[in-house]
Amino acid sequence: MLGVFLDTETSGLNPQKHCLLEVAYKIIDVETGELKSSYEAVVAQSKMNWEKADSQSLLVNGFTWEKVSEGLAAEKIAGTIITSFARNNVRRKGAIFICQNPSFDRAFFSQLIDPDLQESLDWPYHWLDLASMYWAIKIKQDSPPWESGVSKDKISEAYQLPPEAKPHRAMNGVNHLLQCYEAVVGFPAQIKKS
Repeated sequence: MLGVFLDTETSGLNPQKHCLLEVAYKIIDVETGELKSSYEAVVAQSKMNWEKADSQSLLVNGFTWEKVSEGLAAEKIAGTIITSFARNNVRRKGAIFICQNPSFDRAFFSQLIDPDLQESLDWPYHWLDLASMYWAIKIKQDSPPWESGVSKDKISEAYQLPPEAKPHRAMNGVNHLLQCYEAVVGFPAQIKKS
């Protein structure tokens, strides 16, 4: 089974108004933890899209007009992702998406690759979130997750991992997500070796 560990950076929180600025993912064998492929790209934006950006979001991710104006065309990024997923056999029943906030990431990722196209390519429709995994484990341990919080930084703090590097960038988010996932869930083949 493959996990597509994915993160996005955006110009705001509203996918109806704001746009995808950066996408990154790592395709990981969730049995062994082996890296199969990785990709990251900044998405070029029009000045009109950029002017709709939320200033608070830009403070978090540190993006500037200069950076996004030098990004790659959305069509080129989409083509690269489609090719990468095909090469790595990212398909339904053989892969899942894993994010910190899949409802957010999926909405913005769909700006890049239309959901109907994703469906026609037989991509996974399950988008799992780290917070729910953490929640389920903590509940079973009689350790209420609402006491620690379920943000990725709070989860990493609970496992004595460093916080995500700042400013937020998509690949930093993916790497931090993977660290947290390994601490919370782990990779079965590696656990058996321990």
